[in-house]
Amino acid sequence: MRRALLIGLASVALMAGAAEPTERLPDPAQEARARHLFKEVRCLVCQNESIDDSEAQLAGDLRQIVREQVKAGRTDSQIRAFLVERYGEFVLLKPAFSAGNAVLWLAPIGVLLVGGGLMFGLLRRREEQPVELSQDEEERVKRLLEDD
Repeated sequence: MRRALLIGLASVALMAGAAEPTERLPDPAQEARARHLFKEVRCLVCQNESIDDSEAQLAGDLRQIVREQVKAGRTDSQIRAFLVERYGEFVLLKPAFSAGNAVLWLAPIGVLLVGGGLMFGLLRRREEQPVELSQDEEERVKRLLEDD
C-alpha cells in the first residue's frame, strides 16, 4: 500500500513539473500568470487544444513567447492582443465578440429562429385547410347515420 502511494505521489510530482526548469520563469507569480494564459491560447497545430496541453513544437514556441511577454511586464490583454495581431483571432480559444465574428456567434440563433418560423407556418397552414368530403363520401356518411 505504501509503495502504491509513493508511486502515485511521484507521478503527480512529475506531471506538475512537466515543463523543463530552464523554460519556467524564475518568479512563481509570473509563471502562474503565464500558465493561466497558456490555457486561453489555441495550439495552431492541434487546433482543439490549448498550448498548455499540446506537445507540438509550435505550442512550445508559443509558450516561450507568452513567457517572454509576461517577463517583459506586459498585461494579459496586451499579450492576447499581441498574439491576435501576429497569428489572427483563431489563436484564442474564446475569441471576443466583434463585428468580424458576429455571424459566427449569431448564426445558430438565426438558424433556430428561421427553422422555428418555417415550422410554425407549415403547421398553421396545415390546420387552416378544412377537409371537404366528396359527394360520394357525404352520401355514405348519411347512410351510415340513418342506419343507426
